[in-house]
Amino acid sequence: MSTDETTGTDGTGAAKPEADVATVEAMVRAQMSKALGGKRGMLEAAIPGLLFTAVWLPTKELQLALVVSLASAGIALAVRLVQRSTLQYVLNAVFSIGIGYVFVRLAARGGGSADDQALAFFLPGILYSLVYTIVLFGSVVARWPAVGFMLGSVTGDPTAWHDNRQVVKLCGRLTLLLGAPGAVGVLLQGPVWVLGWQDVIGTGTAVAIIAALRYGLGWPLRIASWSAMVWLLARNATPLESAEGQRGTT
Repeated sequence: MSTDETTGTDGTGAAKPEADVATVEAMVRAQMSKALGGKRGMLEAAIPGLLFTAVWLPTKELQLALVVSLASAGIALAVRLVQRSTLQYVLNAVFSIGIGYVFVRLAARGGGSADDQALAFFLPGILYSLVYTIVLFGSVVARWPAVGFMLGSVTGDPTAWHDNRQVVKLCGRLTLLLGAPGAVGVLLQGPVWVLGWQDVIGTGTAVAIIAALRYGLGWPLRIASWSAMVWLLARNATPLESAEGQRGTT
């Protein structure tokens, strides 16, 4: 079958795998690397939230903290534009700040104090992690692990991988590892947020603990998770073709 080098298809309209990706493991490693964004992407995602916490805790100036965090994301965005590199990771940070601000305004309308509004800023992240964890773990329970669809995006057939039990098993393990940091984050941050909102502990204390868990523990957990995924991937060598052409053979 001929390959159209210009359009990146195999002549049938399906996207072709990259030339240097021959196994499922290599493909997943490449896709995960893109999703994480490397050290730069990690920093762009973390710095706005860190600055928000660093400014708000000593000053209790909510608007100042929001402006500083948004300004840091804006600077990163400007640098990306000048360099003409991907905006994905910066825009993720901007979106996160925007959603946080919406929750801040909702808390203000509900009569929440400035401290309550600061605590509300962190709620979207906890809710996102909760939904993300449910979706990932649910996909494994349903035997359609989410990582498998990453494979499908490369092979050009979004579901052919599901006919290969070995690939499904591998993708299931990878999906569990991918969701583990979010699950731990929800289990640790969620109760602290509730305690702070109910005034069982001080709001400032709750914000500091959540920030420490999210940025101090969150990234090490992600790195550990990805390291475990890399280790798991290094133990196998599933030909990419086996995930493309299983229909009708099983």
